[in-house]
Amino acid sequence: MRIFVAGATGAVGSFLLPKLIRAGHEVIGITQSESKKSIIENTGAKALIADVFDREAIRSALAESQPEVIIHQLTSLSSRNFSDNTRIRIEGTQNLVDAALLAGVKRIIAQSISWAYEPGERPATEDVSLHVVAEEPRKSTIDGILALESAVTQIPQYVILRYGMLYGPNTWYEHNGFMAEQIHQMQVPATEGVTSFLHVEDAAEVALLALQWPSGAVNIVDDDPARGIDWLPVYAQAVGAPIPETLSNSNAWERGASNRKARQEYGWKPLYPTWRTGFTDSLNQL
Repeated sequence: MRIFVAGATGAVGSFLLPKLIRAGHEVIGITQSESKKSIIENTGAKALIADVFDREAIRSALAESQPEVIIHQLTSLSSRNFSDNTRIRIEGTQNLVDAALLAGVKRIIAQSISWAYEPGERPATEDVSLHVVAEEPRKSTIDGILALESAVTQIPQYVILRYGMLYGPNTWYEHNGFMAEQIHQMQVPATEGVTSFLHVEDAAEVALLALQWPSGAVNIVDDDPARGIDWLPVYAQAVGAPIPETLSNSNAWERGASNRKARQEYGWKPLYPTWRTGFTDSLNQL
């Protein structure tokens, strides 16, 4: 297939493009930076310069490339620019969808998150409602996710990948990443809050597999939702940081997510089934 990848040079995109090329697809990746064109081209994909906030540029890119599928992996998390990330999810996604509809694109695969569900005591399944009544600072994240997921449903066939917390190369959890720095500085306490993790290569592999999946949202998380008091000491040890302080509090929405649908209905098996070994494995690769 001819596939248009938005977010082609990001953490997921850098794993995804080679997988798509090896699978025999024709790939067009966009970047807003001339200096990053070679990163895309070195994978065997075609590179186009386009800013997702420039409606005409995105329309031109899609009109030129005429893809059959769009894979939306755009974020602004490497610089921790949360307001820009929300803007990408709202404005950027709508620009992409509008351009896709004009170009006659019939299928889209989009990155979402698995910690946008309403509070609960058990890992959330896809049947659980998103946390539409969240208050700030969480509200802006939820508003962005609600807008993104609503926009992509305008495309006839859509798959929403609700990823777990990404770790691995070029994420916050690499050796010199944001989380590693914070934990070295004892800025992150271990709590009872539950997180579902996902290795970034699993995120890319699923985006490839989702080319054949039915429309809908699906949690893409590992098999092992974990309390902070369980995972944080393991990660701290893996990066050589001090053992974090332990606190008894947590947020009610920190419940983790279930991957039962992806495993049982779609036959997905994560390459990294648990953070318990995944943290160390991924850090040793760097």
